[in-house]
Amino acid sequence: MFPKNIKLAIVCDWLTNFGGAEKIIIALHQLFPNAPIYTSIYNRDKMKGFEDADIKTSYLQDFPFAKTRHQLYLPFLPNVFEKMDLSGFDIVISSSHSCAKGIITGPETLHICYCHTPMRYAWDDSLNYINDYAANTIVKQLAKFYIHRLRIWDRLSADRVDNYIANSHFVQQRINKYYRRPSTVIHPFVDVKEFTVGTIKDNYFLAVGRLTPYKKFDLIIETFNHLGLPLKIAGDGVAMRKLKNMAKGNIEFLGHVTENQLKELYCKARAMIFPQVEDFGITPLEAMASGCPVIAFAKGGALETVIDRKTGLFFKIQTVEALRHAINQFQEINFKYEQIRKHAEKFDREVFNGKILEFIAEKWQHHIEQINKN
Repeated sequence: MFPKNIKLAIVCDWLTNFGGAEKIIIALHQLFPNAPIYTSIYNRDKMKGFEDADIKTSYLQDFPFAKTRHQLYLPFLPNVFEKMDLSGFDIVISSSHSCAKGIITGPETLHICYCHTPMRYAWDDSLNYINDYAANTIVKQLAKFYIHRLRIWDRLSADRVDNYIANSHFVQQRINKYYRRPSTVIHPFVDVKEFTVGTIKDNYFLAVGRLTPYKKFDLIIETFNHLGLPLKIAGDGVAMRKLKNMAKGNIEFLGHVTENQLKELYCKARAMIFPQVEDFGITPLEAMASGCPVIAFAKGGALETVIDRKTGLFFKIQTVEALRHAINQFQEINFKYEQIRKHAEKFDREVFNGKILEFIAEKWQHHIEQINKN
């Protein structure tokens, strides 16, 4: 049972745009509606669902462009989270893919971190982040120096966490590699009941997400330029102009779509294309909740959600040839849409809620026993 009369707080990196990490914060807020949420920056206009939350922001809140370009203030974040006063709380849950786990709590407080990933720009993807960032050579050289310091801080601050939750086995390996800490996997969720299985498919494939380099939309476009098959791309981002210039007439850019529009797109698509490496990846689950198969690159979180030749199809190399071969194979397989949705139900919100509550209750009991021993 979850402990009663516990003072609990939630901490997250920032609340400026909506993605997979923010869905976890919404879920935690709904489980613990009285818990204040501490964060660096909050953009009320972009973040629906937090209207009734007690959100406590940092001194960065009113800085220029903070609500729209939070990345500018990354050098300040270690200081921001170390200055947060979390005294008086029994349990603090940090949801972190950047610096939120670096909060400082007293020995009487249990700190549980739901880790979406050790910060990629400090570890294995640091060089890619610097090279892909639109800045001059001097700024990039300074960034290399800063990231070295950030990496040291990140490793030291990792030891402030009492218990880690990893959002996938893929991330669990990274936590062990970079922080040398054990973790328990609790996958993110999808609200299955909000999606409808489409039994009548339109003749198009679908790609969904922010149009950024690592999501490999260029690979999708090159492949569909060769195949000539209809493709719809839902999403917006910095690479929009470049990708549009690459694309032939069979490829349609939808830009930002509403949640209801996206659900209809999933419902009617022949398959969703997912060629990137994600720590977990919510969109494949949303597609499968709609009975839509997923053609995915065989690495990262997709290996934990997609079942090859049952709920989708894998390709093993991020090349046009490999993706084209997978799409041709896909068209020879008779997928059963209701079975695909049934698989997605294993990742339903109620499953997530139950596992989170059980984990916190167990760790709190152990925490109290350790305090009483001392």
